[in-house]
Amino acid sequence: MATLKDVAKLACVDVSTVSRALNNTSYVHPDTKARILAAVKELSYQPNVLAKGLRQGKRHTIGIVVPRLSMTVFAELIQGIDEEARYHGYSILVCTTEDDPDVERECLNRLRNGFVDGIIIAGTGKCGRLIRDIHASGISVVQIIRKQESHLSSVIANYKQSAYRAVKYLAGKGCKEIGLINGPMSLSTYYERYQGYKKAISELGLKEICPESTQQANTFEYGFQCAEFLLTNYFHLDAIITSVDIQGIGALRAVKEQAMLVPEDIRLISLTGHSIGGMLETTMTSLEIPAHEMGKKSALMAIEEIDAPSDQKPSPQHLVFEATLVERESS
Repeated sequence: MATLKDVAKLACVDVSTVSRALNNTSYVHPDTKARILAAVKELSYQPNVLAKGLRQGKRHTIGIVVPRLSMTVFAELIQGIDEEARYHGYSILVCTTEDDPDVERECLNRLRNGFVDGIIIAGTGKCGRLIRDIHASGISVVQIIRKQESHLSSVIANYKQSAYRAVKYLAGKGCKEIGLINGPMSLSTYYERYQGYKKAISELGLKEICPESTQQANTFEYGFQCAEFLLTNYFHLDAIITSVDIQGIGALRAVKEQAMLVPEDIRLISLTGHSIGGMLETTMTSLEIPAHEMGKKSALMAIEEIDAPSDQKPSPQHLVFEATLVERESS
């Protein structure tokens, strides 16, 4: 493997000149720089990024901690994070937790003790002290999707308003019994959705219908089991709201297995839609959040904190994005 000395020898310059040229730290004559770059190309020289990062006190890496990737909005978020990170010369490391606090704690400790300058997290809410300690140690922390710590920056959607709008939308279609398939109230996203649902249901004088399942909330199985319970126990049910698309897909399966039709018998809407909703056999109406843009913004916030001098760190920012109603076949 070629070294900096090899490049300097081939370009007939000092090692320090090669270093200045590659790092753009001071002026190098254009002809000399061209000769150095030609030597780099000929030798296929790759700089030791780790060593450079250690010298500069930076690793140029951001860790990402999310529950899961498959069939969720987190995949689109991470694409946005990665795009913005690469633009600023950063790489990313991704950890998935399945919303297990023990796994989350392990991921956070591994990232803290490894080579990351910042962490973007959709947390379980069970590792708050550890996250605060990590931030206090000088590692940037930005919360994405879930705002669990008020003094740490966050990028979320307006979940309460989304649920409120969904209920009012379905009521406008003539629905009178509207069930909500949600998730654990200990997570801010599910709590805020329930608050929006509750407010709209109360204003309309309707009855709250909120089933639960032993399955993990952000899954097909949870949506299927909750929808199956609703369809079996509420004979006049005419609409189902799900917190996320994967629950909605499970609910659609349950409706089909009951030999019912969507939207003729049951209308269905997801509160956190992404592109998968438009690809289903029965396309799903949803409140779609700008996941890619949210990912990019969270990365930029993390990088701005990383790059700021220690005595000029930015104050916590809390950005809230609005969802857009996308009507499809399910409603």
